[in-house]
Amino acid sequence: MAVTQKEMLEYFIPRIEEKGKTYEKKTLVTAKKAKPGEKVITRTSDGVETQNTAKEGDFLVENQTSSGEQYLVGKEVFESKYRIHQSLSKGWASYHPIGKINAIEVNAQDLEHFKSDEELTFIAPWGESMVVKEGDFLVCPLDFSEIYRIAKKEFGETYKAVKA
Repeated sequence: MAVTQKEMLEYFIPRIEEKGKTYEKKTLVTAKKAKPGEKVITRTSDGVETQNTAKEGDFLVENQTSSGEQYLVGKEVFESKYRIHQSLSKGWASYHPIGKINAIEVNAQDLEHFKSDEELTFIAPWGESMVVKEGDFLVCPLDFSEIYRIAKKEFGETYKAVKA
């Protein structure tokens, strides 16, 4: 049984506030408008992370990582987090990230709290299952309105800590 968003936020917000850090994306992304109904399976270097189905206005985003993971972002969120850098072909463009996140690395004790030892399945903000493993990062926007996973390798390839 998957852990709910509410349960994840209740447990991890205090941990992030106490031991987490603020990060910003250090790499460009490529993106284009998604086709409504398009199913996107997000794959990282360690396998399938989650899936999502595009709604009207969503953007299909591809990170510039070794795994080239793709995911969907709603129009409002996308426009608040990215600014166009350069138009590319076939509807794609590259974008500068402008947002910040709060994040914490998941440890064995976090998994044990949810009675899990290798990986934890929880409900992502878009209502689908998402896995998190020891060493991965759980991230929240600065308002702590949601929580989701970024795999350890991909987090290191795309984020840097913001100096206080």
